[in-house]
Amino acid sequence: MNIKKKDTVLVLSGKDKGKKGEVKSVNPSKNKVVVTGVNMISKHVKPTQNKQGGIIQMEAALDASNVAVVCSKCKKAMTPKVQISADGTKTRVCRKCNEPII
Repeated sequence: MNIKKKDTVLVLSGKDKGKKGEVKSVNPSKNKVVVTGVNMISKHVKPTQNKQGGIIQMEAALDASNVAVVCSKCKKAMTPKVQISADGTKTRVCRKCNEPII
């Protein structure tokens, strides 16, 4: 999986196609990501001693294949490539402008 937490991503398909957001969490075993402000659902919550119950809005998970990483420099969505340096460290690099992804 080439998507990490705190990456900026663009949604490629679904009801929120075209929206951008930051990745809140990643689940590589299920190939899912949760993006801030995207794929909002209504969840019914029972009241507890500490919290009031009701209907809350929250983000649901998206499949990782439906989002693309946005380069911070050229602002284009793409799949990053992995570049291995001489000392053996791996860095994710933009395919369009060859800049490292932060």
